[in-house]
Amino acid sequence: MTDYSYQLYSSRNFPTLADTLRMLGHLGYAQVEGYGGLYADLTEADLLAQHLKDAGLEMASGHFGLDMVEGDPQGVIDTCKTLGIRKVFVPYLVAEERPTDAAGWRAFGARLQEAGAPLRAAGLGFGWHNHDFEFVPLEDGSIPQDLILEGGPELEWEADIAWIARAGADPLPWIAKYADRITAAHVKDIAPEGEKADEDGWADVGEGVLDWAGLMAALKSTKATLFVMEHDNPSDASRFARRSLDHMKAL
Repeated sequence: MTDYSYQLYSSRNFPTLADTLRMLGHLGYAQVEGYGGLYADLTEADLLAQHLKDAGLEMASGHFGLDMVEGDPQGVIDTCKTLGIRKVFVPYLVAEERPTDAAGWRAFGARLQEAGAPLRAAGLGFGWHNHDFEFVPLEDGSIPQDLILEGGPELEWEADIAWIARAGADPLPWIAKYADRITAAHVKDIAPEGEKADEDGWADVGEGVLDWAGLMAALKSTKATLFVMEHDNPSDASRFARRSLDHMKAL
């Protein structure tokens, strides 16, 4: 049976973190994924580790900004050691820093690979987490996601399936193409067109338009070991966590 994780960014607007962790433990989650805001003060890692232990959860993976990975790799490694994180993913690149041509995106992939070298040497998995902009074709027809992975051949990929779909791409060919690079996946859903405007068009998993039965069948042929529930803006995080886990467990 698959153990599902939960991206704590989904609950950022629903304090406290300790309450969120207890809720997730009671629902039956085994793991959580951290995000940059949780590590703003690295001295708080010991307290977070205690909250995880109290809730019966492990933080198997974490999102860290590229500035943290490049600027303080040892701090990232130490945080991961304290929290038990095994995989680190860089989650985003702001619009003004995004390359505009194929050479730029290949170079960005190479930059990621170089930044992750100390983490890989410490035994951590390291890679990239996508949004939608990586799937918008460049003028020459190339796709940034391909170029990132080409430029960084040792990078792992945490495939955010719903963002691929939001970009207008079919996730299944991407899953098949990079089965040996996908080591984690975000499990999220998209509301039917015109619905859930108050939740930015996202939906609880199983309440939207994505075929998660088919997607999970495809993902299980990859190297993915982490399946992370996420909703970018739920109006009720506990509802999202419960409905999504119930749906995935029933598949």
